[in-house]
Amino acid sequence: MSVSVRDVASLAGVSVGTVSNVLNRPDKVSPATVERVLRAIEDLGFVRNDAARQLRAGRSTTIGLIVLDVGNPFFAELARGADRTASKHGLSVVLGNSDDDREREAAYLDLFDEQRAHGILLSPVGEANHRLIRLRERGTPVVLVDRDGTDSGCSSVSVDDVAGGRMAVQHLLDNGPRQITFLGPPHGVQQVADRLSGARQAIDDCPGASLTVVHTDGLTVSDGRQAGELLLTLPREARPDAIFAANDLLAIGLLQTLARAGRMSVLDEMALVGYDDIDFASTAMVPLTSVRQPAQLIGSTAVDLLMEEAADRHLTPRSIVFQPELVVRASSTIARRA
Repeated sequence: MSVSVRDVASLAGVSVGTVSNVLNRPDKVSPATVERVLRAIEDLGFVRNDAARQLRAGRSTTIGLIVLDVGNPFFAELARGADRTASKHGLSVVLGNSDDDREREAAYLDLFDEQRAHGILLSPVGEANHRLIRLRERGTPVVLVDRDGTDSGCSSVSVDDVAGGRMAVQHLLDNGPRQITFLGPPHGVQQVADRLSGARQAIDDCPGASLTVVHTDGLTVSDGRQAGELLLTLPREARPDAIFAANDLLAIGLLQTLARAGRMSVLDEMALVGYDDIDFASTAMVPLTSVRQPAQLIGSTAVDLLMEEAADRHLTPRSIVFQPELVVRASSTIARRA
């Protein structure tokens, strides 16, 4: 049977209000009474109902963070940045994985809404929808992460992925390759579409260069392995000079396939660039050139925006866009072309 505040008050010989003050405003209670109440709490094993207390206050002390793929180290770093900043405000981050599925995303939005979350950080599946506007109108701040929310009615924190894609392919072109392949899923992920758009801009500005798109099912290491298997079926003259992978997981999967097949020599003929600069990029079997996103900074900045909106519901939504950074390593710089 659960222990109530009344039980604690009875054992300590004080009123229910005094127990409440000990739990919430101990400075208003004498030290001797505080000690007596705490001893009763310990003896009875009382656990306070924070959920009820938070709902009476209007909002909980949790921030909901919904990401596209919890297995992607980029989102793990983003969550770390968000959690560190949230803790400074006495809040905790609860992580939800939409798995790039609209129904799962909707279920998490409903869950955090029902729990009266202090706010929601969302990396949306597809375009942001009217549900987010309704949440904001009801007083729940919503900030998009890793997605520009200029046209969504929500504040957002993102990276200029068009600039990142252009930066990656321009680096490849500057080092000699002209037949470049882009690896990534065909639709549904705006960040990938933006990276491809930037890649095409660089190609268009370079006479004689071409870009081929190889569609993958997703953005995982497994998808990269499958792309590597496809690459190995091509005769040498049909292979690209360079590959720009939509994220580091794809690039690392491709490297794994080459290693398992004993064909790492393929990289003597072909440059490779990834995106995100996750921790594994620098320690890959061939250190991976990658476009770095400031993942932790995105998360922490999103929490800052959320707290601003929580304090003033009438603030105009803001979109903060960080610039990516190219981190050059061996996968794109080894002299490999005649």
